[in-house]
Amino acid sequence: MSGMNAASMLKLMSARNQFNHNHPKFGAFLKTVFSRQIEEGTVIELSVARPGEEPVTTNLKVQQSDLELLEELKGLMK
Repeated sequence: MSGMNAASMLKLMSARNQFNHNHPKFGAFLKTVFSRQIEEGTVIELSVARPGEEPVTTNLKVQQSDLELLEELKGLMK
Protein backbone atom coordinates (compact mmCIF):
# COMPACT_ATOMS: atom_id res chain seq x y z
CA MET A 1 0.00 0.00 0.00
CA SER A 2 3.01 2.28 -0.23
CA GLY A 3 1.60 4.05 -3.32
CA MET A 4 -1.75 4.80 -1.68
CA ASN A 5 -2.53 8.47 -0.99
CA ALA A 6 -3.92 9.70 2.33
CA ALA A 7 -7.50 10.13 1.05
CA SER A 8 -7.58 6.59 -0.33
CA MET A 9 -6.14 5.24 2.92
CA LEU A 10 -8.79 7.05 4.98
CA LYS A 11 -11.54 5.77 2.68
CA LEU A 12 -10.24 2.20 3.00
CA MET A 13 -9.99 2.48 6.79
CA SER A 14 -13.53 3.87 6.98
CA ALA A 15 -14.86 1.00 4.82
CA ARG A 16 -13.00 -1.51 7.01
CA ASN A 17 -14.43 0.02 10.18
CA GLN A 18 -17.96 -0.07 8.71
CA PHE A 19 -17.49 -3.72 7.69
CA ASN A 20 -16.28 -4.61 11.20
CA HIS A 21 -19.27 -2.77 12.70
CA ASN A 22 -21.72 -4.58 10.39
CA HIS A 23 -20.14 -8.02 10.89
CA PRO A 24 -18.54 -8.21 14.38
CA LYS A 25 -18.67 -12.01 14.49
CA PHE A 26 -16.56 -12.21 11.32
CA GLY A 27 -13.79 -10.14 12.90
CA ALA A 28 -13.91 -12.29 16.03
CA PHE A 29 -13.78 -15.40 13.84
CA LEU A 30 -10.68 -14.13 12.03
CA LYS A 31 -8.98 -13.24 15.32
CA THR A 32 -9.64 -16.75 16.62
CA VAL A 33 -8.44 -18.43 13.42
CA PHE A 34 -5.29 -16.34 13.13
CA SER A 35 -4.48 -16.41 16.86
CA ARG A 36 -2.45 -19.51 15.99
CA GLN A 37 -0.34 -20.10 12.92
CA ILE A 38 -2.11 -21.87 10.05
CA GLU A 39 -0.25 -25.10 9.36
CA GLU A 40 0.25 -27.08 6.19
CA GLY A 41 -2.59 -29.62 5.94
CA THR A 42 -5.18 -27.27 7.53
CA VAL A 43 -8.50 -27.40 5.65
CA ILE A 44 -10.26 -24.08 4.94
CA GLU A 45 -13.90 -24.29 3.84
CA LEU A 46 -15.90 -21.50 2.18
CA SER A 47 -19.63 -21.43 1.65
CA VAL A 48 -21.89 -18.88 -0.10
CA ALA A 49 -25.64 -19.06 0.49
CA ARG A 50 -27.65 -16.64 -1.67
CA PRO A 51 -31.29 -16.01 -0.76
CA GLY A 52 -33.51 -18.70 -2.27
CA GLU A 53 -30.58 -20.77 -3.56
CA GLU A 54 -28.72 -23.80 -2.34
CA PRO A 55 -25.34 -23.00 -0.76
CA VAL A 56 -22.21 -23.43 -2.84
CA THR A 57 -19.30 -24.79 -0.80
CA THR A 58 -15.67 -25.54 -1.51
CA ASN A 59 -12.58 -26.24 0.55
CA LEU A 60 -8.84 -26.27 0.19
CA LYS A 61 -6.05 -28.01 2.02
CA VAL A 62 -3.31 -25.50 2.83
CA GLN A 63 0.00 -26.23 1.14
CA GLN A 64 3.37 -24.86 2.16
CA SER A 65 3.25 -22.45 -0.79
CA ASP A 66 -0.04 -20.97 0.55
CA LEU A 67 1.38 -20.02 3.95
CA GLU A 68 3.15 -16.85 2.76
CA LEU A 69 -0.10 -15.51 1.27
CA LEU A 70 -1.97 -16.25 4.50
CA GLU A 71 0.66 -14.34 6.49
CA GLU A 72 0.24 -11.34 4.17
CA LEU A 73 -3.56 -11.44 4.63
CA LYS A 74 -3.11 -11.68 8.39
CA GLY A 75 -1.02 -8.50 8.27
CA LEU A 76 -3.78 -6.67 6.41
CA MET A 77 -6.34 -7.57 9.10
CA LYS A 78 -4.43 -5.80 11.89
